[in-house]
Amino acid sequence: MVETNYFFLRLWYWIITFLIIRQSTLPHLSNADTGNNTGTDNNNNNNTGSTMPNVKLLVEDKQVVIDNGIFQLTLSKPIGIVIGLRYNGIDNLIETNKSLLHGGFWDLNWSEPNDSRIRGQFDKLTGTSFEVIVETDEQVELSFVRTWDVSQKGKISPLNVDKRFVVLRGQSGFYSYGIFEHTKEMPAFYIFTTRIAFLLSVNKFHYMAMADNRQRFMPSPYDRLPGRGEPLEYKEAVRIINPVEKEFEGEVDDKYLYSCDDKDNKVHGWISMDPGVGFWLITPSNEFRTGGPFKQDLTSHVGPTTLAIFVTPHYGGTDLVVKLKEGEEWKKVYGPVFIYLNSDTKGDMNSEIQSWPYTFPASKDFPKSFQRGLVKGRLLVKDAYMSDTNIIAKNAYVGLTAPGIAGSWQRENKGYQFWTTTNEDGSFIIENVREGNYNLYASVSGFIGDYRYDTAINITAGAVVEVHDLIYQPPRDGPTLWEIGIPDRSAAEFFIPNPNPLYVNKLYLNHTDKFRQYGLWERYAELYPDNDLVYTIGVSDYKKDWFFVQVTRKNEDKSYNGTTWQIRFKLESVQETGNYTLRLALASAHVAKLEVRINEGDEESMPLLSTGAIGRDNAIARHGIHGLYWLFNVNITASMLMKGENIVYLKQAGNDSPFKGIMYDYIRFEGPPIQVS
Repeated sequence: MVETNYFFLRLWYWIITFLIIRQSTLPHLSNADTGNNTGTDNNNNNNTGSTMPNVKLLVEDKQVVIDNGIFQLTLSKPIGIVIGLRYNGIDNLIETNKSLLHGGFWDLNWSEPNDSRIRGQFDKLTGTSFEVIVETDEQVELSFVRTWDVSQKGKISPLNVDKRFVVLRGQSGFYSYGIFEHTKEMPAFYIFTTRIAFLLSVNKFHYMAMADNRQRFMPSPYDRLPGRGEPLEYKEAVRIINPVEKEFEGEVDDKYLYSCDDKDNKVHGWISMDPGVGFWLITPSNEFRTGGPFKQDLTSHVGPTTLAIFVTPHYGGTDLVVKLKEGEEWKKVYGPVFIYLNSDTKGDMNSEIQSWPYTFPASKDFPKSFQRGLVKGRLLVKDAYMSDTNIIAKNAYVGLTAPGIAGSWQRENKGYQFWTTTNEDGSFIIENVREGNYNLYASVSGFIGDYRYDTAINITAGAVVEVHDLIYQPPRDGPTLWEIGIPDRSAAEFFIPNPNPLYVNKLYLNHTDKFRQYGLWERYAELYPDNDLVYTIGVSDYKKDWFFVQVTRKNEDKSYNGTTWQIRFKLESVQETGNYTLRLALASAHVAKLEVRINEGDEESMPLLSTGAIGRDNAIARHGIHGLYWLFNVNITASMLMKGENIVYLKQAGNDSPFKGIMYDYIRFEGPPIQVS
């Protein structure tokens, strides 16, 4: 591909994504400000008019075709798989080669509770009945339903599933959403993953984009096959050794290289050069995703593949698995998401966010704006050791989700979540909240821990709930004697090594996301071949001297040892009254066993803290800089400390895998309490 084409592709992607990305920086308006409580049509349809063709539906024996004059969508009947997408002179944007992954489909990965298989069973959610829900000149909405009965026990996931597809007049794209229902007649089971996947034409789509600084020409799926690709430590990662195009020789390809926090996961997709066509998946709301704003999910990757992920244990582990009990009644709407097609830089994708919640879905299970409520207030932080007055919580994340304890939102997976960020004065408005009972939670960058508002919040249609000034008092017992890192739920500020030249993805060379390279966990033993990391307070710099992940050490016989890090610090004196506190905020843990000792490095001595095996987020292998957040507080008596040099020993004892380890977010050592105003 010539350099000129690359420039124009980057320019094209930047223009069409600018409007949607900038929306996240705009002030949050109430429904009264936007007029969304009126129940009027806000379905992003204001560019349509009498000159636009009507939406037409053709129902055939084994397929249905929807044509709005801009594109033509074909779905199998009654199965409900996208088998055709004609647009801008291309007969089919969807891959149809049966020897490859092909089509556009909903799927689900599940297991029965007593099934020991980690990956469970694959269920393509095949529809067994078909119905036209809406057929007008302005809109066609189709339903592909599968109803479970006891004769299917153990064969398919015990769910009633309704897959919906919607085409509107004048819209250059279509919508899809799903309604999942578990009834009292159904057995227990677990949902590991559910999503929509689109496998695009291999011969047409070669350029992938998910952010202005994360886009590139991509290898071919054939480059991952035996003889062309060399498998690495896990099956998703392949080193390309004999590519179709030589420019990819020696690179690592791995779908996890393109993961994204859900708070940033608004648009991603692919571009075809000849003719020029963009295929984009737009997610205007995260209310139906699990795990909160910092949950990471897959986006687009080699295939060419584009995904809308709704449930997955990636970067969270089994805590994010939806576990439904026998007879438990549960229903959830996933989506709608928008599949947008373009052939130039025109089109305002920002309107997709502004028009949420959509008015066009015909299902009663998707409430309109006037059927929802909002919560508004202001968030402040009280930390007397940092300020005499309350601190404004700027750009904090504030959300409503299922009742629970502080921080439980990051493991919540059955209900809906509604998040926003605070303004410069700490104020916030959480809009378009479904009816129900919630707790209000917050995460404030710069402060450890999680906030929960103790009063439950009930949302009814049209409700405006004011909580006024909320005060978060983060964990704190005494003054900061020393600290390592920044409390922001991430390990990004620590030292991240350059990749091994054998395992490079060129996109991330000289990139802000330096951590998105394969094999960085192996660099620890190379940098510390004989002794583990030692960090000296007042001398060391966490940006240079604190390795971003505490992993195992690989031996010559391919076994692994746990590692023990040291933090050395001096005390001019030890206060005999009152206790000291060591606070350990973890950004990630994968089957890790953290043991904390002070001034006694002997591993036979009793640790002050022993977590046991914690976490299964696997963020190390998946090139993440965080997974689930953990906070541990260690009480240290004066008798354990010495005037002069002291040593904190942090042992990660898990030792049977290269991926067992810990990412630290922030560490703070506090002195005994003192009188503060």
